[in-house]
Amino acid sequence: MENRTRQTEIRETKKESHLAQTVASLLFGTVELLLLFRLVFKLLGANPENPIVQGVYEISQYIVGLFEGIFSDISMFAIGNTAVFEPASAIAMVTVAFVAWGVLKLLKPRQSQRYEKNQYEDPK
Repeated sequence: MENRTRQTEIRETKKESHLAQTVASLLFGTVELLLLFRLVFKLLGANPENPIVQGVYEISQYIVGLFEGIFSDISMFAIGNTAVFEPASAIAMVTVAFVAWGVLKLLKPRQSQRYEKNQYEDPK
């Protein structure tokens, strides 16, 4: 009769889910992008009657409105239009970035436990 060595290995593996972080990143990234478009449109003196520019202004006004009045807008006159530096947009961008950083730090991946069992036999 042969002697066989049988060895069993059990190890714990953890699977992480980053779904909450991904959703939060997409949400905050979209808000930051809208605020960036607003800031650039204002700086370049974009036509507020254009439907795209008007849409960006209307959507982002909810966030920028919280910070209006802290500093006054700075107007820069150019040929044919007026470019405006709107500090409220810049402050809103920085604030949203800090809030996003804090939320993403709080959202830790959910961990689950899984066990794997492997058996080895050494033939002799």
